[in-house]
Amino acid sequence: MLEAADTGQFVFVSAKLEDSDPDKSRVFSHRVHLNDPIGIQYGVNPYNCSHCHKSFYVESNLKIHLKTHGRKKSYSCSQCQKSFSFKYILNQHMRTHTGEKPYSCNQCQKSYSIESDLKQHMRTHTGENPYSCDHCQKTFSLKRILKVHLRTHTGEKPYSCNHCQKSFSVQYSFILHLRTHTGEKPYSCSHCQKSFSYRTSLERHLRTHTGEKTYSCDYCQKLFSDESNQKRHMKIHTGLHLRTHTGEKPYSCNHCQKSFAYRKGLERHLRTHTGEKTYSCDHCQKSFSEKNHLNLHMRTHTGEIPSAATQLLPEITLH
Repeated sequence: MLEAADTGQFVFVSAKLEDSDPDKSRVFSHRVHLNDPIGIQYGVNPYNCSHCHKSFYVESNLKIHLKTHGRKKSYSCSQCQKSFSFKYILNQHMRTHTGEKPYSCNQCQKSYSIESDLKQHMRTHTGENPYSCDHCQKTFSLKRILKVHLRTHTGEKPYSCNHCQKSFSVQYSFILHLRTHTGEKPYSCSHCQKSFSYRTSLERHLRTHTGEKTYSCDYCQKLFSDESNQKRHMKIHTGLHLRTHTGEKPYSCNHCQKSFAYRKGLERHLRTHTGEKTYSCDHCQKSFSEKNHLNLHMRTHTGEIPSAATQLLPEITLH
């Protein structure tokens, strides 16, 4: 067990060595400089930048960072108005114009313009999650995702709306919320003059042109392009309601002993065996086995509910 007390440039670290015999347990303590590996591991950032909010474990790292504030941006892009302090950053930026992606994944067909993006992508294949939450057992593949997750513990919401009292922990949720005030509708229909604030709204509208019907009745094979029409139709199957009283469950799982009153209930249950997640979020990488789970998750982007509420989703099963 490690404990620490911060005193200036040093951290006093105490280590207790436990023993089955309480009389043999010992406590040792020693002073560690913040620049030493143990001081760094303890997570103290004593060196703060006077120009921004960044802080650093080691003074030399702060000195390097300070150069980014005072350094002249002498490397200019020939394609646009941007300029940069370092040539290698300009080289990376130029790839946004040329489309060059020299860093390719050896596991799939994806390629990237920046090497660090490839390294992050490789974790989707290896399953590596090097960033751990100090408050719970969750781990993450990217540091920025951990940073956002930590706000579910601290309650921090750094993105505030200047039109109302709402604030948000995720920047993208904040951007989506602003559209309720500005009226911005960046998603336009290619078939007519209508435009929409959200991509999902455009996709739902496009079905009125394509005739695509993705919502099926739980009790029959009828298909619908809109979820509200599906739910309205399902009300005609009132006879099936009797099964809630008789207890009849004609749909049985071939993997376990469970049975269900409705075919759709069995289909949902089967996904707990196959791991299939057919409902994907348009705004992030998450996918869900249940449509209503996706709908609940989507509200974390609009700001209707906090993202912490969706932590319960994996524990929900519907029969």
